[in-house]
Amino acid sequence: MATVLSGTSGALYYKPAGTSATTLANTAFPSSGANITVGTYLGFQVNDPVTLAYPAGESTSGIIAAGDYYVKTYAADTGIITLSSSVGGAAVTASAQPVYTTKDGSLAYKEFEAVGNVREWSFEVTRDEIDVTSIGQTAGQYAPFKTFITGFADGSGSASVYFTDDDTDKANRLIEDVIQNSQSGTAFRLYLDKLGSEALSRSIEFNAVLTSASFSVNPDDAQVVEVAFRPSAAPTFDFSKS
Repeated sequence: MATVLSGTSGALYYKPAGTSATTLANTAFPSSGANITVGTYLGFQVNDPVTLAYPAGESTSGIIAAGDYYVKTYAADTGIITLSSSVGGAAVTASAQPVYTTKDGSLAYKEFEAVGNVREWSFEVTRDEIDVTSIGQTAGQYAPFKTFITGFADGSGSASVYFTDDDTDKANRLIEDVIQNSQSGTAFRLYLDKLGSEALSRSIEFNAVLTSASFSVNPDDAQVVEVAFRPSAAPTFDFSKS
């Protein structure tokens, strides 16, 4: 007999809004120094784990090497970011620019991270109904019924998130990201059961847009914010244990 899953096994993992810069020309990188121009008013924050990538064919001599880094500084008004190899470490520098012309480099949040202080999440998938009823049906004792076929699928979701006094809390960042101008990089991985092995865990994963945050305060309950979101592309449903 199958075992019914418990909600205690669920989890919400997230990539913050504004943390994907995917159209970086070679001139965005310094010929000397540490300043990389990724774009203004994005959502990068100090100590964010990020991955730097180049298209095939770039020069490797003297450039800031492709790989995993942490954000050392980011100035939203200028769009300039610097990276370090460790949290709080020295900024990595270059003595030459990469060489490529036909494709773009990228800098993006490295991987999904768990959001603590989530009370619950929900996700709903719906299908459009297309009316294909034809006229001229033969009259009988009963009224003819309409005929429908299914159309496009859509999704929407929400999460109940506890608001805390910790400025570094990922839950607080999720709430604040609702008003982040750039939603590039926003993504969710919603676990139905988070197990030690990723291959054994069941999840729903999608790039997303954040659509609303509803605040409610009263003296009898913890402060909970309802954050709503929807997929910006087709989700990936992984419900197998293989």
